[in-house]
Amino acid sequence: MALAAQGFSATARLTRQNPFGPALDRLHVLQIDSVNVFARSHYLPVFSRHGEYDPALLDDLLFQSGDYTEYWAHEAAFIRVEDRPLFAWRMRDFAHRYAARAEALRPELGRVRAVLADGGPQLVREFEPARGRQRGPWWDWSDTKRAVEILFATGEVVSAGRERFERRYALASETLPSAALVEVPRADAQRALVALAARALGVATLADLADYHRLKTREARGAVQALEEQGVLVPVHVRGWSANPVAVSESRARPNAWVHRDAKLPSRLAPNALLTPFDPVTWYRPRAERMFDFHYRIEIYTPKAKRTYGYYCLPLLVGGKLVGRIDLKADRAGNELLVQAAWQEPKAPAHTAEIATSLLARAARWQGLERVRTTGAGNLQLAATFAAA
Repeated sequence: MALAAQGFSATARLTRQNPFGPALDRLHVLQIDSVNVFARSHYLPVFSRHGEYDPALLDDLLFQSGDYTEYWAHEAAFIRVEDRPLFAWRMRDFAHRYAARAEALRPELGRVRAVLADGGPQLVREFEPARGRQRGPWWDWSDTKRAVEILFATGEVVSAGRERFERRYALASETLPSAALVEVPRADAQRALVALAARALGVATLADLADYHRLKTREARGAVQALEEQGVLVPVHVRGWSANPVAVSESRARPNAWVHRDAKLPSRLAPNALLTPFDPVTWYRPRAERMFDFHYRIEIYTPKAKRTYGYYCLPLLVGGKLVGRIDLKADRAGNELLVQAAWQEPKAPAHTAEIATSLLARAARWQGLERVRTTGAGNLQLAATFAAA
C-alpha cells in the first residue's frame, strides 16, 4: 500500500506520455538539492516511477507553466502554486523567527524590495552590490543574499525560475496569482497538509505524517485527531510498529498508524527502481528503517576515509524492498555512468545484481551516456562495463 501510494504500482508505471502531473499530484512535493553528481535530485522521482523522460520537459512544467513554485514544504521543494497558501502559517513563523535579523538588515531588505519592484525577476548576483560585499554567519552569505532569503522564507519573494540552478527572485505580489497569496488559517492548513501526507504515504505513523511537511509533532497530532474524527484518516494496527500514544479510537489491537480513506491495495506493484536519497520513500530515515529494515545515511559531508558506502549512494529498490545502495557519478567527459561502489543488504534476493544492471543501463541511457563502468568496490558484484540500455 505504501509503495502504491508513492506511484510504484503497475498502473502508475503505465503513465508514460505525460507522467509529470500524476507523479507530482501523488508526491505533492519534489525536494530540491544542489548535489549534481549523477542527476539533480528532483529529476529522480519521476524517473524512478515512470522510466526515461526528457528532463527539459519537467523543467518547462516547473519553471514555465506557472503551475508550480518553490517553498520550504519539506526542505526546499517544488509544490503546486495552488498549495502555497497552506504554508502561510510557516511564513508567519519565519517572520517571527527572523525578526531580529530582519531589523539588522532593514536597509538591505528595503533595497532588495525596491530593486525587484523596479527590475522584475533577477538573480542575486545581478542586484548584489559589487563593492564591499559584507559577509555574515549564514554560509558566508552576503547581506543581499541573507536579505533575499529572509524575504523568500517569509513569502514576500518567490523563485521565478532558475538559471544554472540559481534562483531568479521576484516579488510574490507581481508573480503569483492572487489566489496563491491568501492565508489559510493555521489549523485548517495543517489538517490539509496531513491529509495530503497520508494520501502520499499510504500507511503512516504520527511521526511519518509530521515529517512529510515538517510539522511539529504537537501540531500534527491535533490534525490527525481531527481528520480521524472526520473519517478522513482510518486508524490501523501495523504489526511490528511501535505503539501509538495518540490514537483516538479504541481497539483490542491498539492503532499505531493511519491510512487515508481513499487508500487502495494495488493488484500489482512495479517495485524495482533506483531512488534519490531525497525520495519520499527514503527521506525520513526512521520510516525506511521501520518499513524496510534499511539503515541509510548520506555521506556527502563525511570525510572520504570515514565513509562506509560512498559519497552519493542511491537506494536500490528490488521487489518492493530496499536491498542495496549504489554510489553513482555521471562522467560526462568519459560518456559513462561510473559505479563507484555497489552494495547489497544481507537479505537481498539472488537476482539483485541482474536487476541493478538493468536499472543502471536504463539510467545511463536516460542521462545520454554510452555505457556503465564499475570499479568493483562493494559487495554487489556487477560486470566491469556494460552498454546503456
